[in-house]
Amino acid sequence: MAYSHFKAEGDVEFKTILFIPPTAPSDMFDNYHSRSSALKLYVRRVFISDEFEELVPKYLSFLKGIVDSDTLPLNVSREMLQQHSSLKTIKKKLVRKALDMIRKLAEEDEDKEEEKEDSDEEEAEKSEEKVKESKYDKFWKEYGKAIKLGIIEDSSNRTRLAKLLRFYTSKSEDKLVSLEEYVERMKDGQKQIYYLAGNSMDEVKNSAFLERLLKKDLEVIYFTDPLDEYLMQHLTEYDDKKFANASKEDLKFGDKDDEERSREKELKEEYKELTKWWKNILTTEEVENVKISNRLASSPCIVVTSKYGWSANMERIMKSQAMSSGSSSSYMKGRKTLEINPRHPIIKDLKERVANDDHGEEIQMLAKVLYDTALLESGFMLEDAKSFSSKVFSIVRNSLDIPVDAEVEEEVDVPEEEETIMEVDEEEESGEETEEEEMKDEL
Repeated sequence: MAYSHFKAEGDVEFKTILFIPPTAPSDMFDNYHSRSSALKLYVRRVFISDEFEELVPKYLSFLKGIVDSDTLPLNVSREMLQQHSSLKTIKKKLVRKALDMIRKLAEEDEDKEEEKEDSDEEEAEKSEEKVKESKYDKFWKEYGKAIKLGIIEDSSNRTRLAKLLRFYTSKSEDKLVSLEEYVERMKDGQKQIYYLAGNSMDEVKNSAFLERLLKKDLEVIYFTDPLDEYLMQHLTEYDDKKFANASKEDLKFGDKDDEERSREKELKEEYKELTKWWKNILTTEEVENVKISNRLASSPCIVVTSKYGWSANMERIMKSQAMSSGSSSSYMKGRKTLEINPRHPIIKDLKERVANDDHGEEIQMLAKVLYDTALLESGFMLEDAKSFSSKVFSIVRNSLDIPVDAEVEEEVDVPEEEETIMEVDEEEESGEETEEEEMKDEL
């Protein structure tokens, strides 16, 4: 896919050829932490080993090549050679050259894209086909997870690795883009890089969390790889722009003017009675607060998590771990906040009913169903699915005007004699059908 051949001079002298295989090994992430690099080490053209762990970091273990050094001692054991101070210098230069090789691979695609924009329509279509099959897109498909692991593990090269990231966004659902391209397209006054992580592309782009962001024509990064949640815990900013998770509380769209602040204050006061009532009917463990939302446009409500806790997607990932422990990870769960849309007719009707003291058991049940539905839409897993299904069945019963005391009919028990007669009749019928089929076959 790409190669780099260079000679390093100075305190430590060595010659190296590195190359990236066109396809990743199927077991690249098996035994990840105990996996050795695929580089072969030579000292003065004498083969030493191909299992050195200190030549490149784990996330670059997919690289293949040869390192031939004239500085390393030849008359020592492999174990002592592995602890030699010169290996650290070699490792540092190898990582730098490897990342430069990958960066040049990405820059080649960017140059092709610029040529496509300058060409006419016919040439642009041909160039577009080439871009879809570009080398870096293939590289990202094969080794994208390795780059993400590098950002998590290698803090010294985090900035370089961040430039190699690729992802889909709300404005580029079919073509991978970089963080640099995202920042160039940011709107005036936009201070944050918005992103949302989920289980699939359809789930993320149709999420209620993005309603106001998309309405304001703000670009949102789509993360669908489970590794992305771990990645964003280590990558907090890029080019002095902070990352903002669209599913976390206190989402901001820019500086507010006095009119917006005044309107928010009025809405908060207007819906104070409803939010207080809704908070009281929900248990403290379920939700910490109920407040007016600034991110919803068409949905009635949504559940967001605290800024420094797990998101709903991260909570789902952790619960899916085979060795996960509910007690040990409970303190990492984000505190839930129910955000309501003050412009939605359902919320408006609830406000009127609460203001008129018309909030009996049926209205309380509807409010709880709304909360449970918001949990599901936000990506959470319901702790008590039986309770939720019972509430939904009750609402269906009321909608169909079925009496509350209507009971399920008991199953009619057939006497044993009748069952035997029925079985005999069925056997006779099947026998007759078989005889008819045989006669037809003979004819």
